[in-house]
This record gives sequence, structure tokens and C-alpha cells, in this order.
Amino acid sequence: MSQKVAVIIGAGPAGLTAAYELLLRTDIKPIVLEKDQEYVGGISRTVNYKGNRIDIGGHRFFSKSDRIMRWWADMLPVKMGGASNEITYQRTTRALTEGLKRASAADDENVMHVRPRKTRILYGKKFFAYPIELSLDTLWKLGPWKVWKIGITYIWATLFPRRPEKTLEDFFINRFGEELYKTFFKSYTEKVWGVPCTELSAEWGAQRVKGLSITKAIQHAVKKVLKVGALSGKDVETSLIEQFLYPAYGPGFMWETVAKRILEMGGEIRHGTTVIGIEHANSRVKSVLAERNGAQESFKADYVFSTTDVRALTRMFRPALAGRVREVAEGLQYRDFLTAGLLLEKRPIERNESPITDTWMYIHEPGVQVGRVQFFHNWDPLLVADRSRGWVGLEYFCNDTDAFWNMNDRDILALAAKEFEAIGLLKDNRVLDGVVIRQEKAYPGYFGSYESFGEVREHLDRFENLFLIGRNGMHRYNNQDHSMLAAMTAVDNIVEGRPDKSNIWAVNTEEEYHERK
Repeated sequence: MSQKVAVIIGAGPAGLTAAYELLLRTDIKPIVLEKDQEYVGGISRTVNYKGNRIDIGGHRFFSKSDRIMRWWADMLPVKMGGASNEITYQRTTRALTEGLKRASAADDENVMHVRPRKTRILYGKKFFAYPIELSLDTLWKLGPWKVWKIGITYIWATLFPRRPEKTLEDFFINRFGEELYKTFFKSYTEKVWGVPCTELSAEWGAQRVKGLSITKAIQHAVKKVLKVGALSGKDVETSLIEQFLYPAYGPGFMWETVAKRILEMGGEIRHGTTVIGIEHANSRVKSVLAERNGAQESFKADYVFSTTDVRALTRMFRPALAGRVREVAEGLQYRDFLTAGLLLEKRPIERNESPITDTWMYIHEPGVQVGRVQFFHNWDPLLVADRSRGWVGLEYFCNDTDAFWNMNDRDILALAAKEFEAIGLLKDNRVLDGVVIRQEKAYPGYFGSYESFGEVREHLDRFENLFLIGRNGMHRYNNQDHSMLAAMTAVDNIVEGRPDKSNIWAVNTEEEYHERK
């Protein structure tokens, strides 16, 4: 009897996790078809520019799932030590690293480091902690009138919440009040998505913000002052995590390591391969048609895992899917993402001459297009070829039809340098070099025809051997751990002979979706 084959569309976190789990737990051979000629990892890849590495979007390695944390540490063990305050370091990282595989003291590269997170908001030429802390510093910077309005509107939202909670505006106001929403959520969110918060589904907030609220922020602030409980791990909302794991050479290093394991175990990864057809009959996918270097090849498939975007996937089916399914899929929207990497003569400093130690920063300043700034040299020093240099990424949210997206790289880099100076972060510094990285379909949109997405999901789930996984595969704003869990759950179902796929779609829908009480 010939060996069963699983064709996996895409070598991102979901696709590679599925391939590895199949090799580890079944006799099924995975064949991963990846469009990129060189990289694995999808949006979690690390791009190498002259020895300077770009993490596209910034990827912390943290999960409330023990299964995911162990999986990562088995690939790249955790390197401990190196903190300036070892007692504080041990206290705040104990929950994060408990039970994980540790690296040898001599290995500083084939590892994950424990990294401190520092994230701030730049608003009104002032720095605010992110998430917003109810500290004296925050209150002073906002001023008494703003603080009073925030308090009154929060109390009002608590007493009279918006019901039903349909839009993202409803979601934010119910948790933070109207004034705080308008100050720190509305403009930035609309910059990210390019549409008003009143046109975005509340589900996006449930996916990304989880249980964070003013109440949780107050509790967290009290714990910090009293030094009670772990500040990272299962007991802290994801947005409040202050420590995280990070591969020495960025997130792509993790997925390059996984890819090597897959090849060593007998799996295949075919780069430069574009899937162009899905042939099906009797509620099963029969084969996958792909193209590479102008030549076409058909892969007989016992199972298919798709991480490509749903709109593209539905176009591939032969024979074509029902008209209504295609109509909804065509109406799904995406947001694209562009990073302008700037190599600086030295590491940037604040106005008070102290070094900027943020891992990333949200830009809420008017008059500039940049939405976030990543400080790659603070994520890990190994991301920079010359550690004396500053290496930053200015991130822009746009559509691939926008004039900005289609500008030449030279003009984009010039604009990025100008905006970096305009927001006050290029003080006494200069740009030496730069590179532009474009990422299509970085964010699946919760607008357009998304309200009817359930019809597409239901129809595609009828194909017994087809599994939709990953951020674009599920049209869901997943983190990489959610994408991995979806892939693992799909393999669980194959191993257990479970035809129902509802458990795959249950990943990242509950606030404590994978924490066992």
C-alpha cells in the first residue's frame, strides 16, 4: 500500500507545524508547497538585509498553552541569565519558563532568549506606557480635564454598556469608556484598517484584546507596586506580558529550524511553488495542481491543509464552488503591510539623552503615516550586523492598490526618515542605509463580506480531507501560537478519526481558550 500524502499549502507557522506533527505522530508524508523562493515562516519570517534582520511586525514567543511553549523550547531551548537584576528576572520569568527545555550556558545562538518587553505610545509628543497604566506619570501627562473625562465616560460605559455589542467601537467603549477610546484606540485602529471602527466587527476586539480592560489594568498596576504574583505567564492578559521568549536571530530562525527537522524526518518543502488548482469530487479533495518555473505538477492528496487566503483558495476549486460561496469569498478584505527598515549611525535616544529601550512603539501622532516603530536592536542584539548601530523598522498599514504601496523604495525610505525625524526619534542621528519589505494580506479584515464568512467556512468544512488553518487560512487575526494550535488540532482529528472540525475553529475564540482550570 502506498504511503498517504498530505499536501500543505504554505510554509508559515501553521503549515510547518502541521507537517512536523504529521511526521511525529503519523505515517503520512507532508509535502509543503511554498510560493517564496527562499524563506519559510510566512509573515513570521525574518528577512536578512546585509546581516541586519527584520522581524515583520514583531513576534513575541509567548503562549498560555503549555503545549506550544514546550514545542518551541524543544526546537530552540531557552537561554537563561543575563539580566541586570537577577532576582527580579527570576521572579518575573519563572512562570514563563517553568518546565521548558534549557540551553547550555555556552550556547548563545541556537536558543531562545528571555527578553524584556517595553512598549510605549507616542501621543502629543509624550510617551505613555502601553497598555495604558493608571500611574501618576500618565495622569500628569494627560492633565486633570482629560483624566476627569476619562473617568466619567468609563463610569457611564460601565453603568450603561452598549447592547448589542456589534461594532469595534461598541467593544472598546464598553471596556474603556468613550474618552479613552477616542484618545488611544480610535485613530490608531482606523490607521491600521483604513476603515472607521463603526464598520469593523466587535469580533476583532475579542480576538486581539481578549480580557483586557481598565479593571485588569488596575489589578496589574497594583500587583506591580506590591510585587504580587508573576508578571508573565498564564495569570496575565497577553497584552500585559512583560517578558517573552525570542529566537536569537528572530522568529524566522525558529521556522528555519522546524523546516530542517521536517526535511530530516522525510518531509518535503518545495520553494517557488504556486498552487493553482484544487481538484475535488464527492466531498473530497483529490489532488492539488501547482506551478513551478513554468512547469505544472499534480499532487495526489489524501489530506490537504490550506494556509493561503480564503479568497484565493476558493478561486482554485475545479469544478468551481457554488456561486454564493464564491461571492462571499470575493468580498473578503485584507490589509497589507509595509516595513521601512532604517540603519542608523547609532542607537536612537530620547529628548533627555537616555537611550530608547522600547521593543516597539505605537505612533499616535497626527501628520504622519507611520503606525508603529520596531527597535530591532532591542529585540535582540544579534539582529544587527554592527551592534553599535541602530536598526529600526517603520511600519505602514495600507492596501496594495494605494499610491504609497506602489511608490519606489527610494521615496518610501526618504519619507520614513523624514517621519522618524518629525516624531522626534532621530535626534542627533542619521540614516546610513535602508530597505523596504512589503507583505501582502498581512491582516484578514473584519469588514467587507466578513459577516457572511460562516457560509464559506461551512461549505469548505464539508470537504472531509480539507483543513483550513493559519491566519489567512481561517480568515482570523491569529497570533502564531493560535495558528499552530489550529494545525495541531487538525492533526489530532486525523489521528483520532474525528470528522467534526469545530474544535479547530474553537481555537482563539475564548478568553482562556486553552488554559485548563
